[in-house]
Amino acid sequence: MINKPKFDDYAPYAAGYVNLVPDGADVLQVLADNQVSTYKLFHGLTEEQAMHAYAEGKWTLKEVLGHMIDTERVFSFRAFVFSREDISLPGFDQDTYVNSTDFNSRSIQSLADEFKAVREATLFLYRSFSPGQLACSGVASGALVKVAALVYITAGHELYHLNIIKERYL
Repeated sequence: MINKPKFDDYAPYAAGYVNLVPDGADVLQVLADNQVSTYKLFHGLTEEQAMHAYAEGKWTLKEVLGHMIDTERVFSFRAFVFSREDISLPGFDQDTYVNSTDFNSRSIQSLADEFKAVREATLFLYRSFSPGQLACSGVASGALVKVAALVYITAGHELYHLNIIKERYL
């Protein structure tokens, strides 16, 4: 089991994500369980539902899922790189990423399938890390972050968006 990271293992902004993972939970199991439930949630939407945005200028549910996929790729890439070497990686602008593609032109089922595949790859990667690799760190967006913290940040980021979806979209 991967222990919950300490506050100085990640940037302050990430505390909101890390703290969403329940204390004592097996974070890899949280990711595996949410792979199934998140897939079912999005795969079960109609195209009309998936094109819903809760307010003017907000993302559609397709764009939210696309953002979740993009972000998971970024977090898992950071974890992969930092587990191999201590370097610095640039940040990413989530709005630029979403605006640079057309998630709305894709079917919600296609996006759900992609989410499921990305999560499967993420789980293989995260399960492969040795304790030594989990303790490795690097700099992302100008802040030090440990590999283990990125596992928690990945899970918490998904939980964050699922909470928003439940509160504002569904």
